[in-house]
Amino acid sequence: MQALDHNAYLALRDGAQVLEADRFGDKVLHLRNGNFLKLFRRKRLLTSAALFPYAQRFADNASALQQRGVPCPQVLAVYRIKSIQRDAVYYAPLPGLTLRQLFDKPELATSLRTQLGEFVAQLHASGVYFRSLHLGNIVLTPDNRLGLIDIADLKCQGRALSTPKRLRNFQHMLRCEPDQQWLLAKNPAEFLQSYLASSRLNMDVLTLQQKLTRTGSATR
Repeated sequence: MQALDHNAYLALRDGAQVLEADRFGDKVLHLRNGNFLKLFRRKRLLTSAALFPYAQRFADNASALQQRGVPCPQVLAVYRIKSIQRDAVYYAPLPGLTLRQLFDKPELATSLRTQLGEFVAQLHASGVYFRSLHLGNIVLTPDNRLGLIDIADLKCQGRALSTPKRLRNFQHMLRCEPDQQWLLAKNPAEFLQSYLASSRLNMDVLTLQQKLTRTGSATR
């Protein structure tokens, strides 16, 4: 993690577009050069973020995903900006559109749901547990691959996820009603069969659908 003094920070953010902010200040900046600066505030004095800053977690997670062949943002630097009491990750974005942005493309829905099932199975098989896994954080790249963004809240382990962990991870995908409708309402077999065919989960489509439907209802 590099120290970034206040003048260098101001020069970096000059002309930036604020994409996210809260009452404490800026959270995500789209810089003039096309890259992004994501700012993290330490919310409490005694927190795991003091030892493992979220900006560094983002960078470490990007490295772990790249090692697993998963497209994600390219981290350029990790900063500590004492003047504004923030840590920051400076990165080049992953090009493409999120799956939510493709909801209005019904001609792509079947192929995307099938591709998504394979992708989620790949993540789970390679030990990726992404608590923020939802269709707004999954990107279809220009070369027709799926990748992940906003990856600070992610853990990578050295073995495939257990069945309970996989089902818990699906919970996060089903918390958003439009996501759940797109995934399961019309033809759930497209997504679920693709996932099962690409994973070692010992379950049929109907059983998995019932578990996910119950889970999705419980999380709303």
